[in-house]
Amino acid sequence: MATLTFHGGARSVTGANYLIETENSKILVDCGLAQGTRHAEKQNYKKFSYDPSTIDAVLITHAHIDHTGRLPKLVKDGFRGKIFMTRPTKDFAEIMLDDSQGIMAYEAKREGREALYSKKDVVKTLEYIEEIEYGKVLKAAGDIKCRFRDAGHILGSAIIEVWADGQKIVFSGDLGNPPVPLLRPTEFITEADYVVVESTYGDREHEKLDERKNLLEDAIEDTVARGGTLMIPSFALERTQELLYELNSLVENHRVPEVPVFIDSPLAIDATKIYGKYPEYYNKKAMYLIESGDQVFQFPRLKFTYTAQESKGISDVPSPKIIIAGSGMSTGGRILHHERRYLPDPNSSILFIGYQAAGTLGRRIFDGAKSVKIFGERVPVRCGVKAIGGYSAHADQKKLREWVEKIKDGGKLKKTFVVQGEEGPSLALVQLLQDHLGIDAEAPMLGDIVKL
Repeated sequence: MATLTFHGGARSVTGANYLIETENSKILVDCGLAQGTRHAEKQNYKKFSYDPSTIDAVLITHAHIDHTGRLPKLVKDGFRGKIFMTRPTKDFAEIMLDDSQGIMAYEAKREGREALYSKKDVVKTLEYIEEIEYGKVLKAAGDIKCRFRDAGHILGSAIIEVWADGQKIVFSGDLGNPPVPLLRPTEFITEADYVVVESTYGDREHEKLDERKNLLEDAIEDTVARGGTLMIPSFALERTQELLYELNSLVENHRVPEVPVFIDSPLAIDATKIYGKYPEYYNKKAMYLIESGDQVFQFPRLKFTYTAQESKGISDVPSPKIIIAGSGMSTGGRILHHERRYLPDPNSSILFIGYQAAGTLGRRIFDGAKSVKIFGERVPVRCGVKAIGGYSAHADQKKLREWVEKIKDGGKLKKTFVVQGEEGPSLALVQLLQDHLGIDAEAPMLGDIVKL
């Protein structure tokens, strides 16, 4: 009999880590960093609840650090198996893990403690990666098979089907929010015995695609009219590229004033280059535009600021202007420097376009804090605070329900486990699945073991 153990992602948005065991094999699905609060980050340093040397393989849903960030620690602690992921995910993992290690090493040095892992651990981790394509069934380890399907969340993201001891377990990873400007829609799975589904937005619905573009236009026009700076904390993967795609459309169609736009994130710049490598992963509309010669990630007055010196130079450019910088939750990165400068300016605005986890600086600003601490300095928040939920790369409650319902319709579904959400959204989705679909659903606790 196979077992499923929740070693991360249980009643938490981050730190995805699930263990499937049979009599002969052990595999992990994801091995991510816990993020957000100091307590969450301390979890990363804890010893794994299993022996990494006994794990045969790791299946990675996508490249975000909350799904990959502890892979180098896993290798450092003895893992020597295969790590399966799609080709774009491998490219992203290389830059994401390197970037994450650099940030963690800097913070560790500042606080007088050992870094979670080294650059050498990252390099060694990359040696164990095996690229796979969507749709192919392969042997993950011993008596466990798997298949990757398109999740539509970020480029190369995957839903993973796992077969173990005669049971089929489906891991949603992070599900996309179709329709989106670049990617193909999330694939539906038609049957499974067990489902492990994310719930980041398990308690709410997003704006429609047209609405979000209009809201972006409004945010730009409003801030420009006041002569201010529009700050957009943005995740380097997917969110930044979607923004560029839609800004390109707004500028080309003269829907917004032409003002300087800065992409102030080396990681986002590198990620955008990777996006350029894989147009075959795009949806039909995006592929058509590219084949027609449209530079979808380029438009007048757009500037990519790669070096620290270039980043500092943004302050010398008079407003109005737009600054898109990481990190997406204002937990670090160059956005902090811009927030320190422009949060006190009543003519400026900050626009949140992604989920802000509890305990993050972004969440405090979003929740209406009158002042926040940045680099040890108390900074007043006088600028406008705006948010567009429709830019989330995560499915909302309605889409999550529809995705699970397709699996239920297959007639085999025994139980659904709701993960990767704060307790409120997770329990809201559990209730919805139980009350409206008659599905046996629960939000597991960290360390829960389920016999399949």
